[in-house]
Amino acid sequence: MEGSVLNGIVRGAEDVRTVLAYARTLYEYQDFIYMGEYGENGFVEDYTSKVRGEPIANIAVVYRNSEGQTQHLVVNHRPLPSVLLFSRLLGEHFSGTRYAQYFAAPSADAERD
Repeated sequence: MEGSVLNGIVRGAEDVRTVLAYARTLYEYQDFIYMGEYGENGFVEDYTSKVRGEPIANIAVVYRNSEGQTQHLVVNHRPLPSVLLFSRLLGEHFSGTRYAQYFAAPSADAERD
């Protein structure tokens, strides 16, 4: 999985599931604009949401292998202030774990709390 909130690429089904499972909890809702097939082996989602009251939107593209299993995932959030917030919140949650390397460092305020 690669995306705008990540530093690097998250590899492996278990690691991708771990990151996505927590990331979804940060959305206040998901308002889907479009979901559907993308080419012969792809799927796309376009949705908006809020994270801690800040607007965020995402276009996710899923690429499947010949068996129909997810092979690659690209998630592109916007706008930049929300991307940075989302990445920082993920970094705070995964601080001290092997996943922390993928996210923006927690803010100084979060470290004092």
